[in-house]
Order: sequence, then structure tokens, then C-alpha cells
Amino acid sequence: MIFETLDTFGHEQVVFCHNKDAGLKAIIAIHNTVLGPALGGTRMWPYASEAEALNDVLRLSRGMTFKNAVAGLNIGGGKAVIIGDPAKDKSEALFRAFGQFVDSLGGRYITAEDVGIDVNDMEYVYRETQYVTGVHQIHGGSGDPSPFTAYGALQGLMATLNKKFGNEDVGKYSYAVQGLGHVGMEYVKLLKERGAKIFVTDINKALVDKAVSEYGAEAVGLDEIYDVAADVYSPCALGGTVNEKTLPRFKFKVICGAANNQLSTDAIGDEVVKRGILYAPDYAVNAGGVMNVALELDGYNRERAMRMMRTIYHNLSRIYEISDRDGIPTYRAADRLAEERISVIGKLKLPMGRSQPRFQGRIRGQ
Repeated sequence: MIFETLDTFGHEQVVFCHNKDAGLKAIIAIHNTVLGPALGGTRMWPYASEAEALNDVLRLSRGMTFKNAVAGLNIGGGKAVIIGDPAKDKSEALFRAFGQFVDSLGGRYITAEDVGIDVNDMEYVYRETQYVTGVHQIHGGSGDPSPFTAYGALQGLMATLNKKFGNEDVGKYSYAVQGLGHVGMEYVKLLKERGAKIFVTDINKALVDKAVSEYGAEAVGLDEIYDVAADVYSPCALGGTVNEKTLPRFKFKVICGAANNQLSTDAIGDEVVKRGILYAPDYAVNAGGVMNVALELDGYNRERAMRMMRTIYHNLSRIYEISDRDGIPTYRAADRLAEERISVIGKLKLPMGRSQPRFQGRIRGQ
């Protein structure tokens, strides 16, 4: 059954990691390494079952292959999940044990932060392996990727506005932002700086209050966000919020945000097109974070990172061109762009070492 699932998703390798003494139960999924070593974050979550954890890591790692390919990076797709409650199950031993498993893969998989993981956890992983990104700046890392993800999302938004309305004037339009975490709040800040009208919601009232007081946003209820008469819906929290229950309520003309897996199903993606709403494919929009940490592989430079974020505008424009060219929804056009790049680059048969991480200045002991 597991091998049939791997055939369906196209994975190269799945590693089950267990250390009883450290309390570690984790799964590392390497989906595709045609473009380079697999890079993707580690998520810690109290999964209801091991089957649920496996399904999540397979889905997420495949998504990273497409995200990294569309982003123009010389890295493949991978992901890891640690089964546990990040509020009470974290320990130095757990993360160091996980780091040993990452190290045993010899660079085929490079990890980073994801849901439930922070830079302090990555410090423990880093003690056991060099194959870590998003570590503290003191180690030559880039630290918190959230500002880069938000800035990249802004670039994607500008390309999408240009496609839909013929201009990039962010301040001319109104936005319904769902989710005010690190990325969502930074995104709201960027919108405010450009004079936009912003509606916000989040389960955390303190974050909503901050967006209202600091950025002049208007607060709405968790469910009411779907009924707001705004131009753009920007999901920046949970996935699957564009679904059969919410979509009929949309007055939005554009969907563009930083959340992963925004469309609940492909059928919903098709319905979005029928309703005349332009969808900016999520993994192209939110690629800023992975672009930023990927730069650590060659020696991190913040200015170079900011320049790279601006390529997201070009990536979205290319997706819209493919959508028009092939007469397909934008979510399919994004996949096609990724598949075309993997196919073309894969045929080049790059010399050994071209796509391997160099970690300049980041090898342990230096």
C-alpha cells in the first residue's frame, strides 16, 4: 500500500525516523532531486495517526518540488514531519536525534523551519548536521524568513493586479486578509505602506487589535471575512479556505495570499475560473521564504535575497502566459511551468557538484 502511494506521488525516498530515548517519531520524504538536493521545512504537529502524518509529508514534499521549480531554484523538493505537540513535546534530545537522521542522508535532504518549529529548535538540529537552513544569523543563516515571504507575496500580488486590472497600484484596491501570523502581519504592513484599504481576521484577538491600531485595518469576524466586499482575498493562514461553502459568498475579483493549499480541490479551482476570479497559485506567491533560505547554500546575502524576491513577479506573469496559451486554469499552469522546467533541466545532466549545497562558511567547526 505504501509503495503504491509512493508511485502515485512520485517520491524517490521516504525515511521513518525513530529514537525511543529522545521521544522522536518523524518522517522525511524526498520527492524529487532532479534539480538538486531536496529542500523543505520540518513541521511538528500532534497528528491523530501515523497514517495522517505520512499523508501530510507526502503531500507537502511534492508541493515543495513544484514550489522550488517554479521559483527557479536549483533544488528539489522534500519535507519532514515530527509527530508531537510543539507546545509540550520539544526537547534538545529530540531535535538533535532528528538532526542525526537528516545528516545520515548526506545532503540529499536539507531541512528548515515550518509549522511548530522555530530558529531555536533549528539550533539543536544544526549541532548534528550542516544540512540546515534558516539558522540564526550568527551561523551565516538568514533567520526568520517571514518578511521575505511577505515581500515575495507582494511581488506576486502586483503581477496579479496587473493581469486582472492592467496596473500594479496596490493602494487602489481593498484586501481581505485572513491570518495575522508572522507572514500575514508583515503582509498587512506592506499593504498599509502603499495606502490600501485592509480588512483582517484571526483567531488571536491580540493580533487583530495590533493590525487595527498599528496599520489602520478594519476587523471582521472569522467567518465574515468571506463576505467582505473587497477586491482581493488574501488567505495567510490555513489551507483549503477556498471551498464549496465559501466560494459562493465571494465578491472578490482576485485570490492572492501566502497560505499553502488554498484551493480545497481541483474542481474548486475550475469553479474559480468560471466565476471570473483570478487565482494566483499559492506556491508561486509564497516562495519568498524558500528562496531566502536557499541562498544560504551558497553563502547568504540579504541584498541578493531581496533581488530574488522580485523574480516572483516574473514567475506569476509567466504562469498567466501559460494559462492563456494553453487555455487552462492558473493552478494547472503553475504545475505545467514546474514540470517543464524539471524536464528541461533534467535533460541537461549537469556535472556533479553543480546542484549540490556548498554551505560556504557554514560547515560545523569553522
